[in-house]
Amino acid sequence: MAAQTKDTIHAKGLEISIYTEDFKNEYISLTDIARYKSDDPNDVIRNWLRTRDTIEFLGLWEQLHNPNFKPVEFDGFRKKAGLNAFTLSPQKWTEVTNAIGITSKSGRYGGTFAHTDIAFEFASWVSPEFKLYIIKDYKRLKDDENSRLSLNWNLNRTLSKLNYRIHTDAIKENIIPKSITKEQATIIYAHEADVLNMALFGITAKQWREQNKSSKGNIRDQATIEQLLVLANLEGLNAEFIKMGLLQNERLIKLNRAAISQLTSLLRNNTIKQIK
Repeated sequence: MAAQTKDTIHAKGLEISIYTEDFKNEYISLTDIARYKSDDPNDVIRNWLRTRDTIEFLGLWEQLHNPNFKPVEFDGFRKKAGLNAFTLSPQKWTEVTNAIGITSKSGRYGGTFAHTDIAFEFASWVSPEFKLYIIKDYKRLKDDENSRLSLNWNLNRTLSKLNYRIHTDAIKENIIPKSITKEQATIIYAHEADVLNMALFGITAKQWREQNKSSKGNIRDQATIEQLLVLANLEGLNAEFIKMGLLQNERLIKLNRAAISQLTSLLRNNTIKQIK
């Protein structure tokens, strides 16, 4: 799993921590949200967990998102929810039902965290007004991230296009015979472009179109920032390999190895996320 990445949003003077481990599912601190209501946030969270509506909501969320959720154990909690003697901690809920929507983290910056879907539901219970402030700043955070993502994607797309000119010049100077027609040259350029596509995506442009008939653009328009960065590097490498006189199959193997190595390094170290 990727390294933990943290962010912070602000609502009515309170800092609320957010973390993600896969850059898809984000978890918001229930502990921080609960401080809006009490100086003892753990009691606030446990009181919320006691209600039948909360248990049913959590159970439904887990059933929709967690194939390993334990429904029998969940039914046990649901039958007891709301009774005066019923108590439930986040740790017990997670351990007994194998839930993933709520998690407890230890340490200085620990506490109880929940998936955004659940955190917003908890915020509504704490204070509908406070929830709106949370959502407002959360949207601001997402807008900032999307803006940086768009800028990085376009920058790498431009870099890829510039490198492609170097790539096509190498093809023109070293592969295309002098008397070839423009139509024949286009075919050769396309074949060489597919060398890069195969090395990076494992598929040709035509194969991608056949498998994604409803998608707009082409295979490179759908690429991630990391893939576009590696593509730019591969275009420069392939240009040098062509000048060296390497056969196409030899170049493909070398380019594929380079693509695997570079993507592995970028994703392992979260390089793109860190430079934003």
